[in-house]
Amino acid sequence: MRNFLAAFAAVSLVVAGLSPVALAQTPSLPAPNPQFQVPVNESLTYAVDWRVFPAGTATFHLQSQGNNVHVVATAASIGTVNLLFPVSDRYDSVFDRLSGCSFEYRKQIQEGHRRINGLMQLDYAHHLQKISEKNLVSGTYKQQTSPIPGCVTDVLSAIFYVGSQPLQVGHDLYFPLADGGHVVPVTVKVEAKESVITPAGTFAAIRVQPTAAAGVVKNRGNIWIWYTDDARHLPVQVRAHLFWGTITMRLTRVDHP
Repeated sequence: MRNFLAAFAAVSLVVAGLSPVALAQTPSLPAPNPQFQVPVNESLTYAVDWRVFPAGTATFHLQSQGNNVHVVATAASIGTVNLLFPVSDRYDSVFDRLSGCSFEYRKQIQEGHRRINGLMQLDYAHHLQKISEKNLVSGTYKQQTSPIPGCVTDVLSAIFYVGSQPLQVGHDLYFPLADGGHVVPVTVKVEAKESVITPAGTFAAIRVQPTAAAGVVKNRGNIWIWYTDDARHLPVQVRAHLFWGTITMRLTRVDHP
């Protein structure tokens, strides 16, 4: 189970099942809508359910740093799930709110017996992603450098990058995503408008489905994200149908520190 309690686990699972392609075949990263307001200086909290059981909590905190946005995401297991498979994860990402380009992505994973710290830095001057990762259990360390196109997003920033786009039903979104030393062309299908009930309230929402460029990833399941159908495009619900069960994440509150 890879990051199964994190809000962005859906995107992580998609990327894990994809193969890298030639950079010439990757789509460019469309710029965010200039009128889109990133929910900076806010914290979004979610309840995470596995099948019908409460499994954990997840949070996003976004902070403004000039033209950049720093996103901190955390995930923690609760109850019976915590006894069976304890999770305490933290992820950090920095991206440019004007271009959508990511600059850095960090992860601190504690899942069961896994203990991993990782860093991905995106060097646009040299068109490289630089990855370093340490396994805190085995003590092993690895580094990797691989090419990237002019501008990419990352697994965490992509959640809010998608929200920066128009999201019109029937109009798909294409963009490059960097993760684990690969650049993956992602398709986001804007499927329908629906009403979504969460602990934070009932929302008019737009349902999207991220997939591989060639379709649903084999043996990985299906993932959907619901954004509010307004100018804010807040992610209010995530659902992943996976071979070992369904994970659903629902917004419980929005805090303004």
